Amino acid sequence: MPGRYPVRFGTAELLRDLDRPDGWLLTVDGVAQSYVDLDDPTHLEFDYVRRLGDVLDCLPEPGSPLDAVHIGGGGCTLPRYLAATRAGSRQLVLDADGELVELVREQLGLRAVPGVRIRVSDGRAGVAGRRESSADLVVTDAFEQAAMPGGLATSEFTQDVARVLRPSGTYLLNISDGPGLRFVRRVVATVAGVFPELLVLAEPGVLRGRRFGNLVLAASARALPVDAVRRRTASAAFPARCVAGDELREVFGRAEPLSDAAPVTGPTPPENALGLRS
Repeated sequence: MPGRYPVRFGTAELLRDLDRPDGWLLTVDGVAQSYVDLDDPTHLEFDYVRRLGDVLDCLPEPGSPLDAVHIGGGGCTLPRYLAATRAGSRQLVLDADGELVELVREQLGLRAVPGVRIRVSDGRAGVAGRRESSADLVVTDAFEQAAMPGGLATSEFTQDVARVLRPSGTYLLNISDGPGLRFVRRVVATVAGVFPELLVLAEPGVLRGRRFGNLVLAASARALPVDAVRRRTASAAFPARCVAGDELREVFGRAEPLSDAAPVTGPTPPENALGLRS
């Protein structure tokens, strides 16, 4: 299984974790994409994925199944986690890299994960084809050459996500940004124009705009479990800060929303910031 594999967006590599019997790191062109523990799908190695999992765990009726759409697949770490923690969930994963999808199916046991379907599709086209009010959860965690595609950050796309979500549904995004948080500020403004309830999770230094890193944004038409998320993330091995309401507006201020008329691709991380090889 370990080795290098050509995929649509570069060269994928599977690396065994010597500290866990069946843990695997998936990279593309040296950028860490996913970590999967085939023995324990509830083990979330990456901090930002753990934060996504924390939000999922705090959603109402813990353990109850969800209908979910994932934009961006990689090793399908979060779909595996959801299948393990909310048995009976029905999940669709949209990923534009067909070669990577086949690699994950064959080498990382995706076929054995119950309730998970994966479709080779552009994220926007895949969401456009979903029925109205058909999902409890939409997750956007998609990167091309280590940057978030601009088309997945616009108001028009966010409105389509809102169309697919049920009134009680939740939208989760993984975003990366660096000093100044210029891109994240615009994404927050974009999502806030569609969903009334937001929270953002990040390591304090990233949230202050001091260094490059990942931020998790949750949005919904209903109240989010802010207090529960704050308790979980504050007690984590690597604590994150959770901001919402007035505090969120104070941190991110006002920015111009993103639109299809002028989409902006997310920033590319500096060398080694997210696992890039020197």
